[in-house]
Amino acid sequence: MNRVRSLSIVLLDFEVVLSDRELCHEQEAELKQIANSCKNVFNELEHTLDQYDELKSEHGSVRKRVKRVWKRLKWEPEDIKQLRIRINTNIGFLNAFTSRLTRDNVATLVQIQEDQDRQTILDWITPIDYAPQQSDFISQRQAGTGQWLLDSTEFKAWLKLGKQKLFCLGIPGAGKTILTSIVVDELITQFENDDNIGIAYLYCNYRRQHEQKPEDLFASILKQFVQEQNAIPDSVKTLYNRHKDRRTRPLPDEILGVIRSVAAAYSRVFIIVDALDECQISDGYRQRFLSGLFSIQAKCEANLFVTSRPISSIEKEFEGNPILEIRASKEDVRRYLEGHMFRLPGFVARSPELQEEIKTKIVNAIDGM
Repeated sequence: MNRVRSLSIVLLDFEVVLSDRELCHEQEAELKQIANSCKNVFNELEHTLDQYDELKSEHGSVRKRVKRVWKRLKWEPEDIKQLRIRINTNIGFLNAFTSRLTRDNVATLVQIQEDQDRQTILDWITPIDYAPQQSDFISQRQAGTGQWLLDSTEFKAWLKLGKQKLFCLGIPGAGKTILTSIVVDELITQFENDDNIGIAYLYCNYRRQHEQKPEDLFASILKQFVQEQNAIPDSVKTLYNRHKDRRTRPLPDEILGVIRSVAAAYSRVFIIVDALDECQISDGYRQRFLSGLFSIQAKCEANLFVTSRPISSIEKEFEGNPILEIRASKEDVRRYLEGHMFRLPGFVARSPELQEEIKTKIVNAIDGM
């Protein structure tokens, strides 16, 4: 009777554990198998008890009758030996299953806490996220455009070798930002399965200069490198703990030091900066940002891809390095127009000759813009 009572208690405890848990398919299958086994044990126990006449007696309480039957069962231990073994086995199965559920639940809670801590640190580094901008820019790309840049000798050499700079200049409207998004997409696609490659990108914008000081831009680079790693590096945790209680922000040199530490975990590092000319120039911000950027490249052998309008002070910083002029190629403009002919009135769509005239006139008039 004690073993039956123990099995009943385990079943009640098990029901409590399951009350707030969702089981996966494998767990449900295992539980069903254990439940069927318990059911079979109880059915056979009931059948065994029914074999004894004393259970059918109408005299005395149910509890007394069960006790009398159980005493009689003890006279023939072979009748109940297998049942006892099976009851013990099912108790073991249920306890083991409950332990695994509890352990998995604890592991899940720990993982949730770690994920929350990770996100807290990432948000502390900087709340700025350039990924939505990247998604927006690359979505504007007309299929096939920008391939000339990826196929250029300059870009292929930049991609193949480490510690390279590639400076791309172009007039306003030449398509520098869309081409930058194409480069970022190419890198992400090419190295998406390689955890040893670190990629960070920035889209400078004169409308957002208040949030693009040198320390802000360095923080964004750091955040992107950290996001690509499975765990927050110790150097980042140390930086966070040093400032969180004092509610202070790290200095640019502190961030640069941690960037170099984090980047050391990668075999190759790529940093892409669009519209450097829109980076704030007052208080020497642009120069300080460039100096820090070049220091990252020197220490981490990073590859730098930078776009800008033609500005002599910026061009001077890249003297001696490959320079690629960005112009809206006639092929790209034609592809873009062909992909947008449907936006024109119906009479244009019905006239291939008129469509060709429109494309030709515009292609000849764009002059690289």
